[in-house]
Amino acid sequence: MVDMSKDYHALYEALNTAQANAATRLWLEQLPLLIQRAFQPEHHGDAAHWQHSVAHLPNLVPTQRNITTATITIGLAAGLTPTEQQALTDSLKALHPWRKGPYTLYGIHIDTEWRSDWKWTRLQAHIAPLNYRKVLDVGCGNGYHCWRMLGADAALVVGIDPTLLNVMQFHAIKKLYHDSSAPIYVVPCTLEDLPPALTLFDTVFSMGVLYHRRSPIDHLLALKDCMVAGGELILETLVIEGREGEVLLPEQRYASMRNVWFLPSCDTLKSWLKRCGFINIRLIDVALTSTEEQRSTEWMQFHSLQDFLEPSNPLLTKEGLPAPRRAMFIANRP
Repeated sequence: MVDMSKDYHALYEALNTAQANAATRLWLEQLPLLIQRAFQPEHHGDAAHWQHSVAHLPNLVPTQRNITTATITIGLAAGLTPTEQQALTDSLKALHPWRKGPYTLYGIHIDTEWRSDWKWTRLQAHIAPLNYRKVLDVGCGNGYHCWRMLGADAALVVGIDPTLLNVMQFHAIKKLYHDSSAPIYVVPCTLEDLPPALTLFDTVFSMGVLYHRRSPIDHLLALKDCMVAGGELILETLVIEGREGEVLLPEQRYASMRNVWFLPSCDTLKSWLKRCGFINIRLIDVALTSTEEQRSTEWMQFHSLQDFLEPSNPLLTKEGLPAPRRAMFIANRP
């Protein structure tokens, strides 16, 4: 088994100097054991395989890095022989499925399920500049948006995601990025693993998470708990068309997903944010998710959005419910 916990030592040092409140110290005490447990092979049958794939990636020094454009780009194809590039491709494909991106790594284009850059384009002009800010990305997947946050000059970026494969994909990308001083980390945990009243982060992102929570109000309060006074929340979630007070609770699945709970109208979600104590609440985008933004690819060969919609009416899911519509809100902690 490969010891992945050593990759977090710089995060521990950053947290140790970031803010000396009791909650931060508690989190710092808990993190090493939490991380160590998450990487144990018994937590997932493929854990050892994924760790082996990352550990045996070539130790390359890229002559080019770009984390400010739609495609996260690391290295050039000219830096590898065709045999080396094929070996790298095979190692990266061993981490299938790739859901968040896109990336181009030493000329290998990872065309992910989601065009995550589209979401970043929708929000980047509306958020407070990330320069010098400590940023938390809840449910970050493999960290695509974390890299965009770092590219926007954030001082510290911490992503959290409980899915070990997503975390291993991040470690693969960071190894190829080849800069251990880059203040970007993805931790294998959930929001519930963070201590109450953390009040550490200047900006908190929760994108594509709220509808998976059985208690959306608790999720919003936990997000607020992570933020400093005046901090900014960027919240993106599935919504329905409707008036204040209207919410869809699927009886069974929604777009083939088992773990979908509450889909509020935009006015309802705004009222939830207000009830949770957020201020300066503004809706910045509402859009139907298209099959161009979420789809199956060579790097994500399972079913995707087009398979979850009613073939004769793409405005409905296969269960006859409204097709995925996503809204993005920004709000502040007082």
